[in-house]
Order: sequence, then C-alpha cells, then structure tokens
Amino acid sequence: MSSTARNSPPSSWNDQRIELIIGHLLRFGVLLSASVVILGGLVYLARHGQTTANYRVFHGDQSPLRTIAGILRGTMQLSGRAIIQFGLLLLIATPIARVVFSAVAFLRERDYLYVAFTLAVLAVLAYSLFGSPH
Repeated sequence: MSSTARNSPPSSWNDQRIELIIGHLLRFGVLLSASVVILGGLVYLARHGQTTANYRVFHGDQSPLRTIAGILRGTMQLSGRAIIQFGLLLLIATPIARVVFSAVAFLRERDYLYVAFTLAVLAVLAYSLFGSPH
C-alpha cells in the first residue's frame, strides 16, 4: 500500500456508491412521475369522464399548459390535465437530475475530464429543452 493511500481519508464517493445513488435517483424519479401522472389521470377522469369527445372538428389547443408556468399554475388549481403535464415534466427532469448529480460526483472525486464531459451533456440537454427555436 502506498503512503498516499494510507494518508488520504476514505472517500464516501466511490464508484459503487455513486452508481447506487444514481440508480435510486432514477427509480425515485420514474416512480414519482408515474404516481403524479396517475393522480392527474384520476382527477381528469373524475371531472371529465362522462364527457363525450367530438372528433368531427379539430380544434387547435392554445392551452396554457404549453409553458412550465402554465403547468405549475394549473397544477396548483388541481387541473387534471396540468397534473398529468407536471408528471411528464418530472419524468423529463429525472435524467437531467442524474446528469447534474453525476457532475457533482465527478467534481467531488476531482475527475475534471468527466466533469467537463458531463457539463457538455448538460449543456446539450439544456439547449434542446430551452434554447432551440420552436
């Protein structure tokens, strides 16, 4: 055993622990988003389950649920459609949270090459969500 290995404190951020945390993070995110979508579906069905759909005429949806602020506002008002959209936002946020956590873990391990790669992936994700033209 080298002297540097004996003198360095044991790291609680080893690869196995990081993989375990990432697995729990992904599992939690998917289960939480699925639960929110199911809850939104139940609310929607309770309020609109007896409504007959009219497929003869197409009406374009100019819904406030096209923005994050509109989704959050509708969720606070307990709109079934907004709650479903919020669950889908949580599903999208799950892999993003994984990338952010990975960047922090690599930074704590002082693995700067992987920090750079992870931040590049995060930049691509952010651009695809917020920066690209509609």
